[in-house]
Amino acid sequence: MTKIPPEIITQEAEMSHKWLEWGQKLQAIAQIGLTYNNNPYDIERYQQVRQIAAEILSTYSNVETSYILDLFSGEVGYATPKVDVRAAVFQSDKILLVKEKEDGCWTLPGGWADIGDSPSEAIVREVYEESGYQTRVVKLVAVYDRNHIRHGHPPLAHHVYKLFFQCELIGGMPKASYETEEVAFFGEQEIPNLSLTRVVPSQITQLFEYYRDPNKPTDFD
Repeated sequence: MTKIPPEIITQEAEMSHKWLEWGQKLQAIAQIGLTYNNNPYDIERYQQVRQIAAEILSTYSNVETSYILDLFSGEVGYATPKVDVRAAVFQSDKILLVKEKEDGCWTLPGGWADIGDSPSEAIVREVYEESGYQTRVVKLVAVYDRNHIRHGHPPLAHHVYKLFFQCELIGGMPKASYETEEVAFFGEQEIPNLSLTRVVPSQITQLFEYYRDPNKPTDFD
């Protein structure tokens, strides 16, 4: 599974993420142009647009322009949001969280959806790989735009849609992985420090609401 790149964040960026939106839109224009254009002059112009996008993100972040350009260069084809899947697994009124080795904070098991997996296959695999538990998908409870201001995630170079699934525990045993160092269930008032680039407190609260009321309609945006 490809790791989620480090978040791009500074104090100034926390005040306004408009620079991130500009950079992402310019990168999308450049990526689409480079995909569908064979004119060498246009290709050069789209490469310049990509360079400008990377410089915008670098100017307002702690990340070198070269690193951002490497991220952008790995994106080919028509530009679309990436898909991140997350699982809400409950046991005895507690939710399953895993502790990330990368930042030492806790999150719902999940990550990028892999090519070839359906969304439900992706999340079942992620839960097992990161926690050791076997699960069955019960419901898609939310589809969120990670960039939306109401969620409060730290800025990220990529535009991401986050799919939250409620899953039923059907087997397995707690087991850490090369990405996670601890696995545990937490009550709603016991939630530890969260890995905010992956999940935020308001989303955990929302998932407990879905657990208590299975008839709630899917949330989105």
